[in-house]
Amino acid sequence: MKYDRNRALLECEIPGVPRKSGKVRDVFDLGDRLLMVVTDRISAFDVILPTGVPDKGKVLNMLSLFWLEFLGVRNHLVTADVDKYPEELRPYADDLRGRSMLVRKVPMLPVECIARGYLTGSGWKEYSKSGTVNGQRLREGYQNASRLDEVLFTPTTKAEIGGHDEAIDFDETARLVGAETAAELRDATTSLYRRAADYAIERGIIIADTKFEFGRDPDGALVLADEVLTPDSSRFWPKESYAVGANPPSLDKQYVRDWLDSISFNHQPPGPELPDEVVERTREIYAKAYEALAGRPL
Repeated sequence: MKYDRNRALLECEIPGVPRKSGKVRDVFDLGDRLLMVVTDRISAFDVILPTGVPDKGKVLNMLSLFWLEFLGVRNHLVTADVDKYPEELRPYADDLRGRSMLVRKVPMLPVECIARGYLTGSGWKEYSKSGTVNGQRLREGYQNASRLDEVLFTPTTKAEIGGHDEAIDFDETARLVGAETAAELRDATTSLYRRAADYAIERGIIIADTKFEFGRDPDGALVLADEVLTPDSSRFWPKESYAVGANPPSLDKQYVRDWLDSISFNHQPPGPELPDEVVERTREIYAKAYEALAGRPL
């Protein structure tokens, strides 16, 4: 295990177990199962920074576990109890506790399923130019951060690590996965978003948008997989600071992006070390999101 000066976990290694690493997760192949470990790495502008954020991985992992239980839909989770992990993982129990889950392998569908309840980000930019979002025509009169009349399904392609997802419309989604599966993905995505958004707003959090990923069980049923409704896969806004016309501060890594821009970072690797005060503030932001939604301290 590799930790930085703040005891943020930057890299997880388990000798003898094949590993694939993404920007945040280290995924270990255990045969018919995977061990997903959420590190404390943080990336911005597609650059993994050399400084981690303590407890960030635990926030992402425990929020995903919270939502999987809350939503109650078929998913890939086997267990997150490290005491029930295979024997070969027991020596690493302390490092894995709270930031890992054992999941079933499922064939993943090649689409990122995005639900938008508010007009912001790339959706707002497209609407401002053409009156559309992912090619879907919207009525006139929306402003930045407006709540949409109905939840939009705005899928993207699923890029390889280091690549960029590309927005696609429903017809292109149907060409990729078939019309029936595309409709199933759309309905599942918007339904899960509505349930989560209704819950979150009661706890002072607006879920402006979020991303889901799905696979298939051997019997063909849709399976919710990967991270679920975390600050890294969603845009969380504090309800108290929300106002139409401008994006409120997000409970995610936007604070880090803003700091990087303040020092004129060129968005190219290698990234700079983060000062301790930026690390601590970012940890507080992630912890606030978890505590508000899960209803318990980190």
